[in-house]
Amino acid sequence: MAPKDASRSVLRKKPVLEIEDETSGTGLFKSLGLWQLTAIGVGGIIGVGIFSLAGLVAHGDDANPGVGPAVLFSFLIAGLASAAAALSYAEFAGMVPRAGSAYTYGYVALGEIVGWFIGWDLLLEYVAIVAVVAIGISGYFDAFLSGLGLDLPASIASTPDAGEGGVVNLPAIVVCLLVTFILSRGSKAFGRFEIVAVGIKVLLVLFIIGLGLFHLNAENFSPFVPNGFGPVFTGAATVFFAVFGYDAMSTAAEESIDGKKHMPKAIVLSLIIAMILYVAATLVLTGMQDWREIDPAAGFASAFTSVGLPVVATIISVFAVISILTVMLTFLLGVTRVWFSMSRDGLLPGWFARTDRKGVPQRVTWIAGVASALLAGVFPIRAVADLTNIGILAAFVVVCVAVIVFRYRKPEAPRTFRLPLMPFVPAFGVLASGFLIAQLHWETWLRFGVWLVVGLVVYFGYGRRHSLMNPDSPRLPR
Repeated sequence: MAPKDASRSVLRKKPVLEIEDETSGTGLFKSLGLWQLTAIGVGGIIGVGIFSLAGLVAHGDDANPGVGPAVLFSFLIAGLASAAAALSYAEFAGMVPRAGSAYTYGYVALGEIVGWFIGWDLLLEYVAIVAVVAIGISGYFDAFLSGLGLDLPASIASTPDAGEGGVVNLPAIVVCLLVTFILSRGSKAFGRFEIVAVGIKVLLVLFIIGLGLFHLNAENFSPFVPNGFGPVFTGAATVFFAVFGYDAMSTAAEESIDGKKHMPKAIVLSLIIAMILYVAATLVLTGMQDWREIDPAAGFASAFTSVGLPVVATIISVFAVISILTVMLTFLLGVTRVWFSMSRDGLLPGWFARTDRKGVPQRVTWIAGVASALLAGVFPIRAVADLTNIGILAAFVVVCVAVIVFRYRKPEAPRTFRLPLMPFVPAFGVLASGFLIAQLHWETWLRFGVWLVVGLVVYFGYGRRHSLMNPDSPRLPR
């Protein structure tokens, strides 16, 4: 047992051997197999990245010049950085199959204060991701209605920043609440829904790629990098949002039938499948329509309309809405499981960690769902996407550092997966993630900094004293 003064340190570490004991009898049901986990991962990765962010980055906006066909490079750069982190996640997931994901990995390897900051970070980032995706769905929903000759009033279809007379994005709010309801039905029902919805999504992307190949115009690829590589790197930082769904999927480890065996495989499989589809889809998007004319809110719908296929554009809009739902489900699952795990550890009130008879932490599910709805209703998509990216990139840095530290500090710990080329792969993940963070705007840094300061107040005001690692914690049985 650690000395008493060490147990009061903010760097106290959660022993790996205690993890399995903690995960038994907590109320979460083990019902997810390998393919359900992979579906959750693919569901979290593929969605708004293809259907919204690809068009946004290719076209550009007032603050960011378009990257044109080089959006392909943006995805590849983001994917390469993500792959290094994915392998680090896979090693930890096979060793510590617990609901907290990066929060738990940081807690185990680097200490409580690091785990706290990553967990606190993820609470905001995952909620913001759900909001970003809801905004993306709203764009396709509007495109679908336009294809039917209908238009929602601008006051309830967009936010004030859009300059269209908008007040609130009502479709985005509604879809956030719908997804919250689906998740509240339990992990077994959610897992079944994910397999069906992800299957529809993959078929839709393959349909888009296959049909789009017949409508490519080589002239649209020239120039391939119209505004230089600076915007390409900035675009990579934005679309990074689209390549880390496995992070949220790893929060479901505790509900996996065999987490140590299945989690590493599901992480790697989901990223490989997603990157192949991303590369093909971005080539088709920028090959069908001049990048300057792509609709940043509904890229593929506008691309097919531009080649005289408005009916296909309408079909894509319908199925894009359905398929993007899986991204929201994955990340809403993520925030609720991280929140649950932090509450179970005593860093947040235990009231949040209570589950119902279906094994669902209903309180945090609905709080997170309502928060994402409010965020989606009033904020622009790029500001929210950048906010999510800085937090996830920070989490990736911590996980990559943690896997190096833990490999050398606890080499004897049982691992079902060992990432190759240690420490070069995770070191590359640290450098790549740090580089992408540096591409984000200062406003994003400011918002992130304010959230972390609030977290610091909460930790020292509540979490440090109530932590179950503190021998004097009021949460411990007397």
